[in-house]
Amino acid sequence: MSNVYIPASSADQWAQFLAEPAKQWRTGYSARTLAYCWQESDGFPAEVRAVLSAHQDFAGIELLLAFPEHQVHLPGGSRPSQNDIWVLARADDGMVSIAVEGKVAEPFGPTLTEWLAGASVGKAARLAFLRSVLGLPDQLPGTVRYQLLHRSASAIIEAKRFGAAHALMLVHSFSQTHQWFDDYAAFAAIFGVEAAMNRIVSVGERDGIQLHLAWVCGDAQYLSR
Repeated sequence: MSNVYIPASSADQWAQFLAEPAKQWRTGYSARTLAYCWQESDGFPAEVRAVLSAHQDFAGIELLLAFPEHQVHLPGGSRPSQNDIWVLARADDGMVSIAVEGKVAEPFGPTLTEWLAGASVGKAARLAFLRSVLGLPDQLPGTVRYQLLHRSASAIIEAKRFGAAHALMLVHSFSQTHQWFDDYAAFAAIFGVEAAMNRIVSVGERDGIQLHLAWVCGDAQYLSR
């Protein structure tokens, strides 16, 4: 994959990086909603900036680079973790790697039990790798959403690659009924922390990087874009 990137001048240019543009690039769906929100913002969207700025580790945070549909390769299989957006930011306390997962009504994908059904050697290797990066035990609840595991690992992997001190897995949800927050809260619980909307929770050092989780409620105006 090339390391050359061309800046986007409009939100519609984000669609080319989707796996299934005809299916995913639709009004009211997460890909398009997220793209318009972030493309039209001066740096971070206002609601994201407010949540980040309220956390002590992210004082003075500034968005440096944002990459739509950023792929992070993982061992065990050929499919990477495809982040809706990956952000490199700078705060007073150091560099920050942010893996953004956009949501409207779409679920977080299969549970760990569903993903492991008929598991191959590659899947076993990948799960072992994710557990190692995230500092999690061998036995995890089968109801945990696999997507949240590899998205959080992506934030850490890219933090190490770019010399960032912090990694943040951020769910930017535009659901007006907060669909799937319970799945996010259950994921946070495996780290021993209690999730809340519009607040960052820190889970401590993982693989040499300070890991944080956040759920941010998005601006509903972008659902109609």
